[in-house]
Amino acid sequence: MDRREYLKISSAAVAGVGLAGCTGGSGSGNGSGSESSGGDSSGESGDAAASGTESGGSDGGEETAAETAESVVPSNVVIGSDIPYRPFEYETAAGELKGFDVEIAQAIFEEQLGVSYEFKKTSFDTIIPSLNNGNFRVIMSAMTINEERDQEVDFSDPYFTAYQTIIVREDSDITSREDLRGIAVGVQKGTTGLGAAEQLQTEFDGDLQLKEYDQITGAFDALMNGQVDAVINDNTVNGEFVQNQDGVRFVEGEGAAADQGENAPPYLTLTVENYGIAFREDDEAFRERVNEALAAIRENGTYEEIYSSYFAG
Repeated sequence: MDRREYLKISSAAVAGVGLAGCTGGSGSGNGSGSESSGGDSSGESGDAAASGTESGGSDGGEETAAETAESVVPSNVVIGSDIPYRPFEYETAAGELKGFDVEIAQAIFEEQLGVSYEFKKTSFDTIIPSLNNGNFRVIMSAMTINEERDQEVDFSDPYFTAYQTIIVREDSDITSREDLRGIAVGVQKGTTGLGAAEQLQTEFDGDLQLKEYDQITGAFDALMNGQVDAVINDNTVNGEFVQNQDGVRFVEGEGAAADQGENAPPYLTLTVENYGIAFREDDEAFRERVNEALAAIRENGTYEEIYSSYFAG
């Protein structure tokens, strides 16, 4: 199958997802950046990795200006995110921040809520503690909703469905999940890809070697260099890599998506997951406003427009 078809089919599985209709897993799929320190419980960011508006807004996270008795929305929303994680968040050669999450953030915060926003580069395996320490106000980082994370943060309504998948080199003999026994698998730290690999390791009575990387790009490099035999990660991020890198393919077959009656893609799916925006547990009023904005961009067609620009082409 043409590599573009993988992205088209995975996008078709996601395109019909409503606010209440997603299931969810990891922060991904997400790659990691260097974690920023500082900030306080109000969400001050210090030096932000990238600004979400051209005007610049406030200086790194001041929230009090827009907060009144009638409003719980900060004047500048600081967003923790693991960058790079194409196609959800990544920087261009010119240093411009791009990605699906970035455009969804613009639609929610700038267009619907009328405030500025900025992304703060943060390592994914420590992103939840950083949120709860007040280094930023929310997390938007292709983060899967799951029970473990839900004990530490509150999530928005789901906004994206993803699957954990396996990619290998084109010349690999691996054609099924059973073929993973005894091999080295690359994963990103702190992600549901790691969780899916650990489940396989248990299923194989420990006969699976896991190599963890701070960023998903490290796992991809290890695959191409022969340091690992496979990478387990979110389907859209794996698909982006397969589409742009010669000599790489998905492991095909049925899996979790077919078992759950989903519109299953042709590649093997280890899990079915939903992404959400993460909030501190004491931030319920702001979470409700974001859910309202998320519903609005679905209703007015903005979500579908953004989605199609990244996944349906």
